Amino acid sequence: MKKIKSTFAVIALTVFTSIAAFAQLQTPSLSPASSVSQVVGFTKINIDYSSPGVKGRKIFGEIEKYGVTWRAGANAQTIIEFSTPVSVGGQNLRAGKYSIFITPTESGDWTVHLNKKAESVFAYMVDGKIDEAAVAKDDAVSLKGKTERGGSTERLTYTISAGDNKTAMISMAWENIKVTFPVDTQVDQKLEQFKSQF
Repeated sequence: MKKIKSTFAVIALTVFTSIAAFAQLQTPSLSPASSVSQVVGFTKINIDYSSPGVKGRKIFGEIEKYGVTWRAGANAQTIIEFSTPVSVGGQNLRAGKYSIFITPTESGDWTVHLNKKAESVFAYMVDGKIDEAAVAKDDAVSLKGKTERGGSTERLTYTISAGDNKTAMISMAWENIKVTFPVDTQVDQKLEQFKSQF
């Protein structure tokens, strides 16, 4: 009888432990975290984002409406960080973190926003939607991105091209759209500043 009780206790403990372990197991994220970084000139550029899939849906024009500002990723905000000052769209930006927002349009004239509130995407939410006027008010810079249609990208992906090692081309590709904008890492200006110190 003792042996039966002992066996039963071992089985019960094994089942309980298995259930507890299974409860702690998390399913994979539908929009897994991703990041890309590249040194261009003297500047390290890093982008942290979540990467949703198309999964047979119509993304732009339906899931992400035309004319409505979007957080350019999923889950939390998409963050771009510059290790040194840079210039975007002819405007100087300090080193630091910025949120990326994008406003898609049917005509293909998409606006890229680099926003000063890098940690506060949900501060812009009103009734489940992004308050576009509030985003624009806090933009460090906004510019028209170069938009290309064609191809197919299942998972939202950011890339950084070093190009001539002075200007970086930042691209966001998803579904059949690619939006690109340049970042001037101001290599020549930084060299001149360095020389002027001697």
